[in-house]
Amino acid sequence: MDNVTDECVATGIKGFDEMLGGGFLPNSMVLVRGAPGTGKTSLALQFLLHGATRHNESGLLISFEEFPSSLHRDAESLGWNLRDVEESGKLHLMFTSPEVFLSSLESPDSRLNRLIVSANIRRLALDSISHFDRLTNDVRDLRHIYTSVMNGLRREGITAMLLGEEGRSGYRRIARGGISFIVDAIVMLRYVEIESAMQRAIVVLKMRGSNHAKEIRRYEIGPGGIEVMDV
Repeated sequence: MDNVTDECVATGIKGFDEMLGGGFLPNSMVLVRGAPGTGKTSLALQFLLHGATRHNESGLLISFEEFPSSLHRDAESLGWNLRDVEESGKLHLMFTSPEVFLSSLESPDSRLNRLIVSANIRRLALDSISHFDRLTNDVRDLRHIYTSVMNGLRREGITAMLLGEEGRSGYRRIARGGISFIVDAIVMLRYVEIESAMQRAIVVLKMRGSNHAKEIRRYEIGPGGIEVMDV
């Protein structure tokens, strides 16, 4: 793949940026699919931390599932001190509900929009979009929610990772709204069996406007975060 360029939004994940041809295109909406335990939140945090510490880009993680204290604990297990980056003003963690998030996105004077503007948020992670499904039984309404969220983030010039649950009925629910057609890129994290042992694997299923690796690659999660192995 091509080397990292100034036009790409690099994730800082060894081996993954190579798969992406340098990184995501700016202002991309990226769906990250994966079963519980595959490292979706870790991948998103690494993406935000790389922007904050290496590119001077402010990041925001919005969680419908975990309080900031849980995120701090999980990050510490990977060797990341989120508090230091938060104190620098380059990383922000927000716990809220899907309902409050959607109403905030539409209100210019909301806490969310004030933060996006004042902190000049350039990278965002939403954990997880699977929660939007319970807000409506109408497929058209769900698609409208997805479209509104992505258009709101694009309008602010944000590159975003939208995390979605895979397995059981998780992805079937978010797929009802046709999200695969709306996002700019799709990354899937999964478990595969290799030599009678369960391993984690990553594949880029879709990436508009860019050449990307098509193969499935193994990855590991350890001190320092995620590392994607060579083919």
